[in-house]
Amino acid sequence: MKIAVVGTGYVGLVTGTCLSESGHHVTCVDVDEKKIATLREGGIPIYEPGLEELVRRNARERRLAFTTSLAAAMRDTEVVFIAVGTPPGETGEADLTHVLTAAEQVGRAIERYTVVVNKSTVPVGSCERVREVVARSARAEFDVVSNPEFLKEGSAVDDFMRPDRVVVGVASERARQVMADLYQPFVRTEQPILFMDPRSAELTKYAANAMLATRISFMNDVAALCERLGCDVDQVRRGMGSDRRIGYPFLFPGVGFGGSCFPKDVRAVMTMARQLGLDFDLLRAVERVNERQKRLLFDKAVKHFGALAGKRCALWGLAFKPKTDDMREAPALTLAQLLAGAGAEVVAHDPVAAEVARPLLGPHVRLAGEPYAAAEGADALFLVTEWNEFRAPDYERLGQIMRGKVLFDGRNVWDAARARAAGFTYFGVGRPAA
Repeated sequence: MKIAVVGTGYVGLVTGTCLSESGHHVTCVDVDEKKIATLREGGIPIYEPGLEELVRRNARERRLAFTTSLAAAMRDTEVVFIAVGTPPGETGEADLTHVLTAAEQVGRAIERYTVVVNKSTVPVGSCERVREVVARSARAEFDVVSNPEFLKEGSAVDDFMRPDRVVVGVASERARQVMADLYQPFVRTEQPILFMDPRSAELTKYAANAMLATRISFMNDVAALCERLGCDVDQVRRGMGSDRRIGYPFLFPGVGFGGSCFPKDVRAVMTMARQLGLDFDLLRAVERVNERQKRLLFDKAVKHFGALAGKRCALWGLAFKPKTDDMREAPALTLAQLLAGAGAEVVAHDPVAAEVARPLLGPHVRLAGEPYAAAEGADALFLVTEWNEFRAPDYERLGQIMRGKVLFDGRNVWDAARARAAGFTYFGVGRPAA
């Protein structure tokens, strides 16, 4: 098929590249000339493992192209994906400005029957709004379908190529067949394509993310209870996860969730519910717990040290999760600001996200080029993001270079017994005190 993808952000670039990898001819469109120039030169504007290699290979083999002209991209196109940003508005609901602008441009460019795919995360009912906008200027038949993305940053290529499921909201048999043909190469190992009505597809995306966020906040509350009762949350988690009705994913306590999806989508669901006269009390609690959790390590540090003025605090990890440079609503930002605000000297290291984080952290946070340089002379070391290279620290080396010997493990990945045996005071999340 010949496909156009409007938007070369995280979702659009991964979608277009992976579709070209399966043999389709894809043209990605963006209004950002600098970004398009970077992509044409073989670079990518985001960090995602494996993506840059795929972009270069498919561009070299002429299955993947980049342009700023939507009209050129849509010549003889059979399918066009709208994958532009939907930032939260003042009320918390996703802002459809970019989606509807793209829809208007798509409508003017349609030359033949085209399936317009809403890939952006949008409020329920957005398919109808996009259809109305496209219909104002379309000169050929078209259908609008909902095809929400379920990509995890850090494993997005694998998620697209080997999905758990593909959700498609359709209103016509013709569009259903086009989407079935499009995704057929990705579901050969029996992962299902779930066809449903467009509104249900739109809500599925929000409901899935809200459920995962709920599991995280629930375990963070369990961890807080464990600390007060002298229990070990790791053992509780294993006992819970072994129940097949519950399972293990997203039961890890920590310093809260961030990123582009969970915080925004939780707020969007609450906003949709409120507009319909429904109080989604559960999600209000999820959000409240998450905000509390982002300051957890700071509160532990204040309780341990008292005053933090003059203390040097090292942070390992800045991105909201490993294998990405995404700093959106990252817990490390909250922690760094709290520590600096309390008068502490903050030195941080992240293997990928440093440049993205630099303008967000402000002048009171210094960045180090490698983890032990950040820890040198520190009174305390905070693990915020569980990058693989942070999982097995050299305790002997840390003991030699740190001024104090206090560890705050915000992801429960360090061996508490080993840390304490090496002479460190160790604090985890929901783990019993020594």
